[in-house]
Amino acid sequence: MQTTNDVRLAELTTLRVGGPADRLVTVETEADLIEAVRTADAAKEPVLLLSGGSNVVVGDEGFRGTVIRIATRGVREDADACSGATVAVAAGEDWDAFVQRAIAEGWVGLESMSGIPGLVGSTPIQNVGAYGHEVEKSIARVRVWDRVDNAVRTFAAADCGFAYRTSRFKAEPSRYVVLEVTFQLPLGDLSAPVEYAELARVLGVEIGARVPLQDVRDAVLGLRRGKGMVLDKSDHDTWSAGSFFTNPILAEPADVPAGAPQWPMPDGRVKTSAAWLIEHAGVGKGYTVGRAAVSTKHTLAMTNRGGATAKELLALAGHVRDEVHRAFGITLINEPVLINCTL
Repeated sequence: MQTTNDVRLAELTTLRVGGPADRLVTVETEADLIEAVRTADAAKEPVLLLSGGSNVVVGDEGFRGTVIRIATRGVREDADACSGATVAVAAGEDWDAFVQRAIAEGWVGLESMSGIPGLVGSTPIQNVGAYGHEVEKSIARVRVWDRVDNAVRTFAAADCGFAYRTSRFKAEPSRYVVLEVTFQLPLGDLSAPVEYAELARVLGVEIGARVPLQDVRDAVLGLRRGKGMVLDKSDHDTWSAGSFFTNPILAEPADVPAGAPQWPMPDGRVKTSAAWLIEHAGVGKGYTVGRAAVSTKHTLAMTNRGGATAKELLALAGHVRDEVHRAFGITLINEPVLINCTL
């Protein structure tokens, strides 16, 4: 366990904004992670759990308290031809590195989520997903430290409260600390069925087709790079928190603006495209507020063009949200977690 004082949090986030933290504690073992959280809680010290820093906006005033940076490691696998691979992964493992390993091992189901930045422990919190797949389809269970009960608990996937970009862990952010995520993955050389039209077009296949795992990864990475969604220090379009807004879910198809994409939901509601709404509300790629700008590659990303403040970034996001509401009466919801700042 390593402690550093007065650390500027901008250096630990993909948006590269955010003021200082009083203390940064880096933990490399599960025991140290639990100890660090228990110690801070016992002292009634505010705690910020920091994973990969890819889905957070930290305010310019920083965080007055202890930031715990999760750097735990470990992957345990148990695979056989009948049941597939059961793979337990420490929260601090890099997500995309794990996806790469899954493809190399022939573990099926994660390939369409290639290139997503961040750590494994964050994926169940946000129910991370891309190109037609979400992690809830592959998660068997999630082991956590419960800060209320002061105990390690394990939740089966059915008890995790998974829904579009949310979970029970996101609903109670101050209660649960993800320690380990266990995935149940079929074995094979071919991908899960391709369920996203854009990906199917790039691959040259029909919806529902199965293709080699590496082909899916290569296609997804190509699509993400074209949208500035693969981290690159030299490309300011990647200095972002990924998609800043979730796709709105509306009560019924009649609520979707004319011409906007729509996808039926299992409960009868319908999801539409936040990117389409932004573009058709008149906010174009490259729109700028101070040193923050809408990505020149994708309207869902709010980016730091170099030296931007959280205030500038949030002013930009607020303008985008307000223009969409003015045009369509739909309020966009931010996807990143806001720390000591508001939108």
